[in-house]
Amino acid sequence: MRLALLLFSSSLVPKPRSPSKTLLLLPFSSAAAATAAAGAAEGMDSSASAAAEASASASPVSLREALAEKQAAVDAQGDAVRALKARAGAGRAEIDAAVDALKALKLEAAALSRQIQSSAAAAVAGREALRQAVVNTLERRLFYIPSFKIYRGVAGLFDYGPPAAPSSPTSSPSGASDRGVKFPLHCCTALFVPQHFVLEEGMLEVDCPCVTPEVVLKASGHVDKFTDLMVKDEKTGTCYRADHLIKDFCKEKLEKDAALLPPEKAAEFQHVLAVLDDLSPEEMGAKIKEYGITAPDTKNPLSDPYPFNLMFQTSIGPSGLSPGYMRPETAQGIFVNFKDLYYYNGNKLPFAAAQIGQAFRNEISPRQGLLRVREFTLAEIEHFVDPEDKSHPKFGDVADLEFLMFPREEQLTGKSAVKKKFGEAVSKGTINNETLGYFIGRVYLFLTQLGIDKDRLRFRQHLPNEMAHYAADCWDAEIECSYGWIECVGIADRSAYDLRAHSEKSGVPLVAHEKFPEPREVEKLVITPSKKELGLAFKGNQKMVVEALEAMKETEALEMKAALESKGEVEFHVCTLNKSVTIKKNMVSISMEKKKEHQRVFTPSVIEPSFGIGRIIYCLFEHCFYQRPSKAEDEQLNVFRFPPLVAPIKCTVFPLVKIEKFDVVAKKISKALTTAGISHIIDITGTSIGKRYARTDEIGVPLAITVDSTTSVTIRDRDSKEQIRVDIEEVASVVKEVTDGQSTWADVMWRYPTHAVSHADEEPADEE
Repeated sequence: MRLALLLFSSSLVPKPRSPSKTLLLLPFSSAAAATAAAGAAEGMDSSASAAAEASASASPVSLREALAEKQAAVDAQGDAVRALKARAGAGRAEIDAAVDALKALKLEAAALSRQIQSSAAAAVAGREALRQAVVNTLERRLFYIPSFKIYRGVAGLFDYGPPAAPSSPTSSPSGASDRGVKFPLHCCTALFVPQHFVLEEGMLEVDCPCVTPEVVLKASGHVDKFTDLMVKDEKTGTCYRADHLIKDFCKEKLEKDAALLPPEKAAEFQHVLAVLDDLSPEEMGAKIKEYGITAPDTKNPLSDPYPFNLMFQTSIGPSGLSPGYMRPETAQGIFVNFKDLYYYNGNKLPFAAAQIGQAFRNEISPRQGLLRVREFTLAEIEHFVDPEDKSHPKFGDVADLEFLMFPREEQLTGKSAVKKKFGEAVSKGTINNETLGYFIGRVYLFLTQLGIDKDRLRFRQHLPNEMAHYAADCWDAEIECSYGWIECVGIADRSAYDLRAHSEKSGVPLVAHEKFPEPREVEKLVITPSKKELGLAFKGNQKMVVEALEAMKETEALEMKAALESKGEVEFHVCTLNKSVTIKKNMVSISMEKKKEHQRVFTPSVIEPSFGIGRIIYCLFEHCFYQRPSKAEDEQLNVFRFPPLVAPIKCTVFPLVKIEKFDVVAKKISKALTTAGISHIIDITGTSIGKRYARTDEIGVPLAITVDSTTSVTIRDRDSKEQIRVDIEEVASVVKEVTDGQSTWADVMWRYPTHAVSHADEEPADEE
């Protein structure tokens, strides 16, 4: 039933229209003005002023490089001046000329320094202004609010209000009411995952409990490893995430103190940010001490970092003997049901299963609004595929897409993300395989059709230190917002790790079969670790060494076999221990054995796209937000440019003036819209039409119907503010055509007469 809510083709969703007025953007260009003003105040000469103007539009990195070069020139010229003064017989005119050149270079260096400072300050101020404007509008219009607000709230918990959470038709105190089938923003975004992926790809959908027995999460590794490093204020006991403190420190230095940082120090901070996830507790503690980081609120010293498990623990049943956890992800419910899902699918691969639901993580220090919370909606897909064949029949559908990619090579060499053709990235091996690549392409289409700006969307490949030892390749869809680049979707080739882990723990083989037409003689790699010898040698680490040995690929295993036979021992790197261990000949048996097989039994690999719905929604809020002047141009009006696909309310119905005959027509149109299943608001309060337009623009309603006669009405487009005149009987079909993505606003503009606006178009919205 839920899947039937959004039965329209994703390929027909119109692209969001550009607003008629300038967006509220980060004011990077103000840096040039700041530099010019500073130059005038300091009496900057023409050459320094020209240098500042030339660098006004440069990036922070290029500005720092230019400053370093200029400072080197200042040092060299200073040496030249000192040499001249020390040289016997140097003329006064020659020395004065060298001194003047030194002064000019110092002025240019000072100009660049001010440019860097003003550029960084303007960028930070712009991001904060945008964020504040968006958050104020969202909270005022009740998109979301802190949970338990009257009790001062709880960090990391939020309530979605009427425009953003599933709800039934309600009536507001103002006299306006929601009618029709309402698909609010949070619901629409989550439901587009089934529409875009489940229906399109023929996936199986499941719905598993949020409470998960401990044994399941023990097998998956969450009980032992689902941790973040935490530090405490040594005096107050307040807890903080260690990596967040280091990240904030480095970012602040790079943004606010950019002009004062030598290039090598800036490079160090950039490197720390890149490898932060890979730092051990000891390394992270050393960085905190090295940088003098203290508790943000009190400036008190901090404890050494230590791991904190992020799962909410509970017990199942009254006895307390069955421990459990609130699930930290939805994927495990799919993995443990693999055997039944495989049977349901006719024992055929590949196939995919999907689940959308709540997940819970007991974050150490929730922050950044909806971006880091303790309860959130996840949509996860597990695509099971033969590890020997990761091709995809529909790969050609996405091969020609071009978008920003940030492969690990570019990250490690300090380069930026670049636009690449998708098919080329797969053919060159940048992306590991076609199936992983296909889902990256589908995620790109999903996000851009939701309304995410494609120029502020990139796909970043995980660095080697970020990837689990079993993963073949991992990419994150990162969206840029006022908080920086935010990971919103992860797309990973998780190999066969999850199914193997649950098979071993449960004793139930989670495998697939490929039947051969005729028996085949095959040579198979057999790795048999000696658990007794490994236990004696490695004690508590035995299990991780065994898993690493069993996970070896054929080439690596045969190389180990040869080394053991010739030397008797070999060094073997165990990723989960993050170190190498010595394996002796009596610890493992490696051989190739010939067998006749009627079928091939194997553990499928898993390609997993995982969507953080709340993060996507917040980035969508920022990407769709802009401001434009009111008709009197004395105030800026807020607008959310939601595509009709995710707009919480598709249209509004307004009688132009409050008279009975117009009210009757408005109610007739409302009934037709309800019958067509179109969510809408009918507002017969009598407020000025300009205020009603502004009020609905502020919650992102794409279309507004104004009743100004008894035979026809006008329909107004939110972003262009253009209007057409449509007969009353056709209104519902026109609105449905546009909001279902069958036609764009430009399409219907050709078919209906344009209406010249005669009434006040916009006035400031009421503060509700």
